[in-house]
Amino acid sequence: MMIPQLHEGSLASSDRHTFTGLSPAMPGKGLDEDCFFLNRFPKRRILVRNDSLVTEFLLAGLTDRPELQQPLFFLFLMIYIVTMVGNLGLIILIGLNSHIHTPMYYFLFNLSFIDLCYSSVFTPKMLMNFVSRENIISYVGCMTQLFFFLFFVISECYMLTSMAYDRYVAICNPLLYRVTMSHQVCSLLSVAAYMMGFAGASAHTGCMLILTFCNVNIINHYLCDILPLLQLSCTSTHVNEVVVLIVVGINITVPSFTILISYVFILTSILHIKSAQGRSKAFSTCSSHIIALSLFFGSAAFMYLKYSPGSMEQGKVSSVFYTNVVPMLNPLIYSLRNKDIKVTLQETMFKIWRRNML
Repeated sequence: MMIPQLHEGSLASSDRHTFTGLSPAMPGKGLDEDCFFLNRFPKRRILVRNDSLVTEFLLAGLTDRPELQQPLFFLFLMIYIVTMVGNLGLIILIGLNSHIHTPMYYFLFNLSFIDLCYSSVFTPKMLMNFVSRENIISYVGCMTQLFFFLFFVISECYMLTSMAYDRYVAICNPLLYRVTMSHQVCSLLSVAAYMMGFAGASAHTGCMLILTFCNVNIINHYLCDILPLLQLSCTSTHVNEVVVLIVVGINITVPSFTILISYVFILTSILHIKSAQGRSKAFSTCSSHIIALSLFFGSAAFMYLKYSPGSMEQGKVSSVFYTNVVPMLNPLIYSLRNKDIKVTLQETMFKIWRRNML
């Protein structure tokens, strides 16, 4: 694809609007935005005419500074490897050891599966951006990435909520734990989490498909996300913005409120435990989950609920936490701070060592 080079003074103001596909009458989509992209990404100038539609996008990546590309490539490659090994190892460990087939580890199994999948949705493209001059993604590929990214992210919100409910039952109603958290209940909670993910992803992606993209096709992000795509639309995004507020609000507020109520009851029950050892054990049971919740919901809320066009650069940095860091830390948090996982891992490694010795 040929990349047009613009020279100062070579085009009149009206000609520039025609060439870039930006109409002077289009509010918020004028020459200032075009100049921003041209100055921000001088090596990635792919512009289309006003009468043509976008068939592919350019992912701008995390940064456009050349000296940071190689260090960031190795950093995020290492994060991706740790994420894959940690989550896949936890899935295999839980699957192979029947004595830890309990509700808590059932949800942890699903959480690791979600982290494994949604990291793979965007990380390969993200790594390509660090080593290639232009990271092109097709329109269909972008919408597909958007759908699966949102599906797994929303599913994780509700899976973490299910884990909070599991901790509530285990601490507040320990005698009824096996009855309350039966296999049927755990399966229902997991299916509900995936269904909420599917509904949210379908709503966002469906609204995105009705938009027309005919301006600068550079996505100011390292993945196809909602807010950067809305900035590129040359049609009204009012419906999409309402959907973002409603769906994102529900998917953060409802889980957060449910988790908060669960932990209020948990904290009340812990404070009524008379022995210091019992209180310490109860706190340690919840500490891993609280850390994971804080990282995931905190960074996601900052990205989506504090949105403004000028905050997109901050949003990209914030999104690194819930897209890259949280999936890497989850298996570490739940394994290094969990006695059952550490003992099971040691027993499994010992069995493998004995088998190899024989």
